[in-house]
Amino acid sequence: MMDIAAVTKLAGRNKRRKRVGRGTGSGHGKTCGRGHKGCGARAGGGTRPLTEGGQMPLFRRLPKRGFNNANFRTDVSVVNVGQLSERFDDGAHVTKVLLKQAGLIRDAGSVVKVLGDGELGKKLNVEADRFSKSAQEKIVAAGGTATLISK
Repeated sequence: MMDIAAVTKLAGRNKRRKRVGRGTGSGHGKTCGRGHKGCGARAGGGTRPLTEGGQMPLFRRLPKRGFNNANFRTDVSVVNVGQLSERFDDGAHVTKVLLKQAGLIRDAGSVVKVLGDGELGKKLNVEADRFSKSAQEKIVAAGGTATLISK
């Protein structure tokens, strides 16, 4: 009987790779699980995703409906004042480039908004595109400045 405490989180994580072409006795010999002929049997072959033979594909059978805002949205990178307090020294001048170097945002070209979550005990001069009211109050209360970048 197996002891349930002996089973770790890692059990079954790594699956052994399928070794094909190692003789008929292996179960994956000769055609190596690809069947006989056809595009699926060829190297680099196979059908495109969503192919349904000659049938009209599902994504073309369904009507296009509604409004999609993906083309018009602005992606905003969010940084909290608590994160600024952790990553920057007292009296630092925080810009988008420094935020990227600190790993707080992915793209220095994106819109950055500073939010007021966390505590700020350092004097920081922060430049960002947007500030929440609470973030602005916390930065000013700590003796720093919250400067809006004009586009």
